[in-house]
Amino acid sequence: MISRRELLRGTGNLMMVAALPALAESPVQPPAPASEEGTLHSRWIRLAESLKPALHEEIQHPVSIVNPVADSSQYLRWRMDVARPAAAIEERAFRPGEQFILDFGHHRTGYFSFAISGVGPNVDAPARLRFTFGEVPGDVAEPLHPYKGSLGEGWLPEDTVTIDFLPQAVRLPRRYAFRYVKVEILGTSPSYAARFRQIRAHAVSSVAHTPLPLPAGASQALWKIDAISLATLRDCMQTTFEDGPRRDQRLWIGDMRLQALANYKTFRNFALVKRCLYLFAAFPREDGLLRACVYEKPKPAAGGNFILDYAALYVAALYDYVKNSGDMNCGRELWPTAQRQLEIVGACVDSSGLFVDPRNIWIFIDWEQKLERAAAMHGVLLYCYRQAAQLAELLGHAADSACYRQTSERMAAAAQQHFYDEEKQLYVSGPSRQISLATQAWLILAGVPTRTAGATAMRKALSHSESVLPATPYLYHHVVSAMLACGMKTEALALIEKYWGGMAQAGADTFWEVYNPDDSLASPYGDVHLNSFCHAWSCTPAYLLRTIDYTA
Repeated sequence: MISRRELLRGTGNLMMVAALPALAESPVQPPAPASEEGTLHSRWIRLAESLKPALHEEIQHPVSIVNPVADSSQYLRWRMDVARPAAAIEERAFRPGEQFILDFGHHRTGYFSFAISGVGPNVDAPARLRFTFGEVPGDVAEPLHPYKGSLGEGWLPEDTVTIDFLPQAVRLPRRYAFRYVKVEILGTSPSYAARFRQIRAHAVSSVAHTPLPLPAGASQALWKIDAISLATLRDCMQTTFEDGPRRDQRLWIGDMRLQALANYKTFRNFALVKRCLYLFAAFPREDGLLRACVYEKPKPAAGGNFILDYAALYVAALYDYVKNSGDMNCGRELWPTAQRQLEIVGACVDSSGLFVDPRNIWIFIDWEQKLERAAAMHGVLLYCYRQAAQLAELLGHAADSACYRQTSERMAAAAQQHFYDEEKQLYVSGPSRQISLATQAWLILAGVPTRTAGATAMRKALSHSESVLPATPYLYHHVVSAMLACGMKTEALALIEKYWGGMAQAGADTFWEVYNPDDSLASPYGDVHLNSFCHAWSCTPAYLLRTIDYTA
């Protein structure tokens, strides 16, 4: 298995402070009175609910009965050996203490149903069953308890069900994300055994049609990566753009923005993006800062997390939507919300034009704990000011556009002065002058270096032995985007093939929330069984691969 450092080998060689001056030429609209604001947000919720898509259901049958075998040669620690065809499950009955594992062949988001009957002289007691739903083999091969994770134990993919009367057709009420299903018979009675028939998965998604294809010239390896990316996006496209259908099932700004980019190039469901933009806008903090996530069920509600970079990126998400859909009315209505994010986050920029971490709010960038985030966050905010300038121009707000461009140039100059290491020819961050791919990526995307200087900085960071590497596909997306922005097409394609292709070779049929080639047990939550193995921010090869000219 290739190491995380080896993954990049070869890709680089082929506290609030004083705010920037206010936008005096075109001031942001003053906040509406509380009653008007409440009415506006209620209307936005109603509008978002009117855009809720119908889900399309596809019935799928299990392919085989499988046995997990511990295998240290496999990245995921297990292999699945086929025992019998799935149809063989109907040929026998099961007593308490017995179990079986079904393989449906590919990942799906949806529901599970079956028919159960009793075989014996007297069906005189309920049947109690335990179901474990696995996205990857370890989910059904390894014990889920004792649980030591940092998130709620209820997210573990298991359920115990008691069926009072047999025979009966059963459809489990919860929605799951799975490829494998382990069924354990916990109890019947001595007088009967349980027989299963008509086992089905009911896959659901708001995707209703085939995607736009890859451009001509993409390699077979890239076609495979694209197919897995599309499956990831499809299974996360529910009645919102979920971050992961297994855990959270929530709408996050950072995930949604990347899903929307992939969607514009593939399924082109503009209404779902619009729904999500309005849901975010409907639940601001009292001062207008948007929450990083919102809940959709049982009814739309505010999430409790605030992330500074996600709030700023709402501007970019709105610009992407307006540019791709042509929906100027939505852009105009949500423009004050987008501006307010830049006002609030921009208050963390000092008089020299440099972002200063207020240290009282979460800055994400990536799950990598060693990452020094100041320079990357400066790049995120600068990128969003540039996006805001383009959005303002699209919407006919020329004065705003000019002011945002002026602010952008000031921040770009500050970044070059403060973060650039002339001797190393790359960008550094923090008191330790840390080198990271995050710093290079976001300052390149923000337009700080020229294309040539950006390519040099990225190549040097890629090959530097102490460079801090990404922990997630979320940051790797921005690294690849930055490489493409400074003309590193060959290296960008190589990185896609090594990173996302590495997941494919490791057995992924949808792409994962976290992938560290050195550690298959890596988890931000203290337990790999809580990781999402179909995760929204990992779907972006479907976008990136459609932005490339393979003939040039």
